Amino acid sequence: MSGDETTHEPFGDRPGGSIAHRVPDLGALELLLAVARLGSLGAAARELGITQPAASSRVRSMERQLGVALVDRSPRGSRLTDAGALVTDWARRIVEASAAFDAGAQALRDRRDSRLRVAASMTIAEYLLPGWLLALRAQRPDTAVSLLAGNSAAVAERLLSGEADLGFVEGLHVPAGLDSTVIAHDRLIVVAAPAHPWARRRRAVSARELASTPLILREEGSGTRQVLDAALGGLARPLIELSSTTAVKAAAVSGAGPAVLSELAVGDELSLRRLVSVPVDEVRLARDLRAVWPTGHRPTGPARDLLSLTRG
Repeated sequence: MSGDETTHEPFGDRPGGSIAHRVPDLGALELLLAVARLGSLGAAARELGITQPAASSRVRSMERQLGVALVDRSPRGSRLTDAGALVTDWARRIVEASAAFDAGAQALRDRRDSRLRVAASMTIAEYLLPGWLLALRAQRPDTAVSLLAGNSAAVAERLLSGEADLGFVEGLHVPAGLDSTVIAHDRLIVVAAPAHPWARRRRAVSARELASTPLILREEGSGTRQVLDAALGGLARPLIELSSTTAVKAAAVSGAGPAVLSELAVGDELSLRRLVSVPVDEVRLARDLRAVWPTGHRPTGPARDLLSLTRG
């Protein structure tokens, strides 16, 4: 063997370990393909938006990594060596496979961004979400939205199990495992049918009287029930327990008894005198309405857009 000959370690005999350390990165392979196509390292660098010194450095680094010379440089341009031509053929397959990978990943993103699963507690689902979803449809007409309505505990379960992308709750506290932001404020009011004795009384109902009176209530786990229970320090056994705001309202309108509902839910009934607001002393029934999502996973795509609309 002459003194100017160089021995190179065959690929198959190189040390083991992660293949990522033995195969040039995608950017280097794209550069090699550009050199082969354009016949100039400078032209390849310009096409890829890098400087010529950076391109030269990348080629040298690739040659050291592989242990073979890839490019012959001369005043007339850059020419692939025989080894460089062979490596270029392999590189082309890798780049084409990477392009297919990228196209597949984009398809997954498009599929994810074409749907939105929302879980919301009943008051928000019935009285606020319809307007927000109409506005979202104007922005994202191709997004398919599914709505899961339930109490605040059910909303948390949907989010934590991955069945929903964004949730809305009305309770006092943010359920464990969720991050949140306040999107609105709400107030609970005591209502009764016009014929009910509370609708005709001249003095306000005291907190103690309210706590000791059987009321038409939402089920345990609802945000309305949580706020009322915390404000009064306990509740009497419900007169009727129902699973939706609409059902509670209908029972109160029928004269079955007094109920506690969001003021968002009873605007029409109060204006038409189908229900009467009953003043209450010594108790504050305000609450925050919150958007929630799994801790550490800030909403993206259509969920992010819907969240922004709730603050508009």
